[in-house]
Amino acid sequence: MQTTEAFTNMYGKRDIIVCKNLEKHYARGGETVRVLESINLTLARGAFVALMGPSGSGKTTLLNLFAGIDRPTAGALLVDGQDLTKLSRTQLAQWRATSVGYVFQLYHLVPVLTAYENIELPLYLHELSRAQRHERVSEALEAVGIADRHAHYPRQLSGGQEQRVAIARAIVTRPALLLADEPTGDLDRVAAASIMQLLSQLHSERGQTIVMVTHDPATATHAQRLVRLEKGQLVEDVAVRV
Repeated sequence: MQTTEAFTNMYGKRDIIVCKNLEKHYARGGETVRVLESINLTLARGAFVALMGPSGSGKTTLLNLFAGIDRPTAGALLVDGQDLTKLSRTQLAQWRATSVGYVFQLYHLVPVLTAYENIELPLYLHELSRAQRHERVSEALEAVGIADRHAHYPRQLSGGQEQRVAIARAIVTRPALLLADEPTGDLDRVAAASIMQLLSQLHSERGQTIVMVTHDPATATHAQRLVRLEKGQLVEDVAVRV
């Protein structure tokens, strides 16, 4: 049997995520619910991956495992060279602050903070000066195309603009991995297309690694690779474009 240490030593620097027999179970009403079963998956650094499947297939659970928000029940999981199964909760929180940016369907912006302040928020977990924080926030605002909205509060922004602020907040720490859970799910068609164009731009121009959960086949066409889950099992893993 391959040990975790041996598995870690085999990790390739070009791979940002490596799953080996990954499983996630929950206890519910005296029964064990197997949300993910024997997931074996390797994702290359710099990839743009769409994670698809019906509701309840385990997509968001897998994304949360990649983010260190949840812990696997069994198996090995390496993300950006780190064995997440070996970290304490405190260590996981510290690792997330530097390695992962997370974009939510419903934005999760703080309503009493401006766009600038929402984006700046995660930087307080880093040892940066005020000038360095300003430089990072300004860079992120420019990257998502809303520098002119920096002083606006979430209530003063459209849904598409709010999601741009959320994306800026996710990339402001310059994470190795950007995770997006249904990033266009609460947007109209025009705003959704704009957000996907932005994510594609971040991928192509910055080489940002992106793993995105989506139900929408049109949204998934922006990705390079399609990974499909059904009933907690990986049933498809194909390249959809170069």
